[in-house]
Amino acid sequence: MSLWRESCQQLRHAVPKAINGNRMCQAQSKRFLSDVSQSSHTQLYSRRGAQFGVARGFVNSPRRSFSATAGVQHGHITPPKPGEELHVSFIDKDGQKYDFEVAEGDNLLDIAQANDLEMEGACGGSCACSTCHVIVEDPEMFDKMEEPSDDENDMLDLAFGLTETSRLGCQVIMTKDLDGLVVQLPSMTRNLQASDFAQKQ
Repeated sequence: MSLWRESCQQLRHAVPKAINGNRMCQAQSKRFLSDVSQSSHTQLYSRRGAQFGVARGFVNSPRRSFSATAGVQHGHITPPKPGEELHVSFIDKDGQKYDFEVAEGDNLLDIAQANDLEMEGACGGSCACSTCHVIVEDPEMFDKMEEPSDDENDMLDLAFGLTETSRLGCQVIMTKDLDGLVVQLPSMTRNLQASDFAQKQ
């Protein structure tokens, strides 16, 4: 039975009949018609919503707010505080030297990229490639650095022009002991990543 015919039957049995133009009965009839119309509309909407998988309270539910966390950008460095500057120099493949004042805790990859030097960092600084390869000029300064990890050594094996004082820029963190560090950028790099050697399923 259609919803319209069902409503009509309800009207025939439930609407009070007006006797001798009784205004009270007319008013009750109008109220009843309004209630039935609203109820019918609600039922119809609920049935249609069920057909399309719409929850009954969906329309009136409050909107959810969404937020996104900003991703970490490579090349972001913190300006050093006055009196706490550390000094580092880069020598590019053409022999041009660039001197910078940096803060403790910055790594060479971020410093180079923040100052538009040609250091790729293809893996995003995750120690999974050799494109941030640098050569430490002073062996004594090299000895002040922390020992490279096994992952770093594995990636250095893929680096072009590997030397005894080679390091990955993303793994060299500036400390007070490294104040005055000078590194040279190799003439070229190999963009080989750890994923290139992973066993393919």
